[in-house]
Amino acid sequence: MESVTKSIDVDVPVSTAYNQWTQFEDFPHFMEGVEEIRQLTDTTTHWKTKVGGTEHEFDARITEQHPDERVAWSSTTGPDHAGVVTFHRLSDAQTRVTVQMDWDPEGAKEKVGAALNFDDRRVEGDLKKFKSFIESRGAETGAWRGDVS
Repeated sequence: MESVTKSIDVDVPVSTAYNQWTQFEDFPHFMEGVEEIRQLTDTTTHWKTKVGGTEHEFDARITEQHPDERVAWSSTTGPDHAGVVTFHRLSDAQTRVTVQMDWDPEGAKEKVGAALNFDDRRVEGDLKKFKSFIESRGAETGAWRGDVS
């Protein structure tokens, strides 16, 4: 099992950062390799990704979600992975977003990519794109503030 943990500070209030992160269908705007996400239910999403020329489709389930604090998920089909995103208020106008993910690389290409830390760089790059996306907008595109225990 591979693992990555990355953080970034964004210049928006914690509620704005959290609210945007709950808008899964907007992830292709700032996540490289994510082609489409469909929100099937409040806690289920269907993903289409293309990484290193390899396409994957899978479903993921929100396993825990607490407004302005955290969103955790795990895959229910396809590649085995899970993770959590936490939101830490630094000030009224600044938030630290931390992503922690665990996954099982499939095949030689993904195992080599993990060994060369491509996944770490991808998560770090996606967080930088999230920062740019949310700061340039100044407001979230929507929000889901439900609680999942």
